[in-house]
Amino acid sequence: MSEPKFHTSPQGRQIAYHKTDGAGPCVVFLGGLKSDMEGTKAIHLEDWALAKRRAFLRFDYSGHGQSSGQFTDGCIGDWAEDVRALLNAVTDGPLLLVGSSMGGWQSLLAAKNMPERIMGLVTIAAAPDFTEDSMWAGFSDAQKADLQSNGQIALPSDYGEPYIITKKLIEDGRDQLVLGGPLELPFPARFLQGTSDADVDMSVALRLLEHATGPDMRLTLVDGADHRFSDNACLSLIEAAVEEVLKAGEGAE
Repeated sequence: MSEPKFHTSPQGRQIAYHKTDGAGPCVVFLGGLKSDMEGTKAIHLEDWALAKRRAFLRFDYSGHGQSSGQFTDGCIGDWAEDVRALLNAVTDGPLLLVGSSMGGWQSLLAAKNMPERIMGLVTIAAAPDFTEDSMWAGFSDAQKADLQSNGQIALPSDYGEPYIITKKLIEDGRDQLVLGGPLELPFPARFLQGTSDADVDMSVALRLLEHATGPDMRLTLVDGADHRFSDNACLSLIEAAVEEVLKAGEGAE
């Protein structure tokens, strides 16, 4: 495995990344909460990009993977800053964003924060606004009180050690919500969602499709697929969605 490169953000965070040179638009993979750039979907897309001679970027948010910082120090806004800083520093021209889970939220924030750079979007079990609509809304009164008094609570995870959810993560998330106001996606957008996803309910994908506005948005529901969305059939669907967006974008030029 090759060693990552690092970019220092304006906030001083060291962002680890791997970039594959090739034809544009550059395809960028944005991972989920507490995930990293060595996951199945990221590596599969990198292999696809190498075979297609496409430019590709995968990276770790601060507090994730090989980047600097602690997870509990970060929040949605910090990670959005990481995304913007890295994309501006190491990529040129139009971008196709592929956002998984929390990365789906981050891709929507990027579409709002740097719309001039985004030519297309693919989301996989996108989780926009989850800190408010899923976490905070699902907390008991005791958990909410514990969070306010102690600054953090621990949530069980199916993916390893418990998630430490901080007051900062919840409060900052309220400043990053995308489903409460206009959400313009003026480019091809493909949303992928499994019906057996235990972490992001299918209703979230339907809400995103209904709420966003754009000329070319499509939602694909995969019967029985879970949140990982990483079996061979799902990986093939991700590839197909990326290729469809690239083709649609090229046809619009």
